Amino acid sequence: MKLVFEKAAVKALARVPAKRAAAVVAALKRIARDPFARHANVKRLTGTKDGFRLRHGDWRALYYLARATDQMVVVNVKTRGEAYK
Repeated sequence: MKLVFEKAAVKALARVPAKRAAAVVAALKRIARDPFARHANVKRLTGTKDGFRLRHGDWRALYYLARATDQMVVVNVKTRGEAYK
């Protein structure tokens, strides 16, 4: 699957410390290779059909799978306290 970042996710990654941002992007790339396999620290979001979140320390990457276009779209990257508001 192709990994795509929305504008809000790119802006949010710029605020994340560089080492942590690189680790989050690396984890997202691993997930994009096989998004339907079980991955550590990934949970399905309730209330959405193909919405998921990746937990990496205190940071959360929110994404969904666009099956029609074969894309994994990262919506945003936020801290734990901000992610679920």
